[in-house]
Amino acid sequence: MGNDSGKQSKKGQKVGSRKSKADKALSIKDIPEGKLAHDPTHDINLYYDITNQVLGVGSFSTVKAGISKETGVRVAVKIVDKNLVKHKPEMLKNEVEILLAIQHPNVIHLYDLFDTSEHLYMVMELVTGGELFERIVEREQYSEEDAKEVMRQLFDAIEYIHSKNIVHRDLKPENLLLEDDADDTRIKLTDFGLSRIYDSPYMSTSCGTAGYIAPEILKASGYGPAVDMWSCGVIMYILLCGYPPFYNENDAILFESIMEAKYRFHTPYWDLVSSEAKDLIKSLLVVEPEKRLTATAAKEALWFKKTDDNRSNPLPPDLKEQLKRHNTNRKSCIQVEVSAKRKEN
Repeated sequence: MGNDSGKQSKKGQKVGSRKSKADKALSIKDIPEGKLAHDPTHDINLYYDITNQVLGVGSFSTVKAGISKETGVRVAVKIVDKNLVKHKPEMLKNEVEILLAIQHPNVIHLYDLFDTSEHLYMVMELVTGGELFERIVEREQYSEEDAKEVMRQLFDAIEYIHSKNIVHRDLKPENLLLEDDADDTRIKLTDFGLSRIYDSPYMSTSCGTAGYIAPEILKASGYGPAVDMWSCGVIMYILLCGYPPFYNENDAILFESIMEAKYRFHTPYWDLVSSEAKDLIKSLLVVEPEKRLTATAAKEALWFKKTDDNRSNPLPPDLKEQLKRHNTNRKSCIQVEVSAKRKEN
């Protein structure tokens, strides 16, 4: 599990030797005792009421709101159609293994798992605050200090999953949700569908989302957890100005700019942003992964240590307009090869 090496086709699909599907299939027997609240072989309806409220729809699953019959706590129930993933049992196994391995205040939590012949029910923490970037657009004011608090939590979450030998591989705005409506900066990292537990220095599967993907993935030269830190740099850049550092409707031009780290801090959008923030971004958007900051090093950046009353002042109102346009554009962003989440053609 986690050894992602292998030859690549031109489209980024991994070819060559594979473990048998039977070896990669999810086995309830493999789940350590005490990891879940209830026996995964039981009927989910004994413990939870699943409502008709649909929270989200994916390629292989539907997420509905649920309520614990024991505590009354609201939860999110991800209902995976096993017929749609029967040719990719490793995808389902991988996501479950990762969610069972992690427990962090800024990472979505898996409470329960129920397995049937047709469906896998994943009972997860319900977050109600919506997407981070959309909430920023709705706010009357947004400051560099607000962005700092978000990035502090993101780096903390990434440091934690990397310590567990987990690489997310698809960090992007859609995967940063707010815990509730009361706090505009308390984030939860979600969607581990493309994540991997790695036990070798390099992975090779091309995956991620255009605009956030690291240069080494595009170069197909092998990569490690540093790809997450590149994505953090892109997210931080957008948080402070409202638009991405790399954007072009032509994928070839977009990928070239990423591989060469061609970006700028444009006037007037960056005029009020501190030099310490820009320096941290520069240390994240580094082409050579070995020179890129780790999450642990990023947490120690001068940006987090230096206080300045001016940084609590609202960033320019143009930021919200820029971010609103970016939110619209990214909804239709084309994903690079994501064979772990799609049916093979």
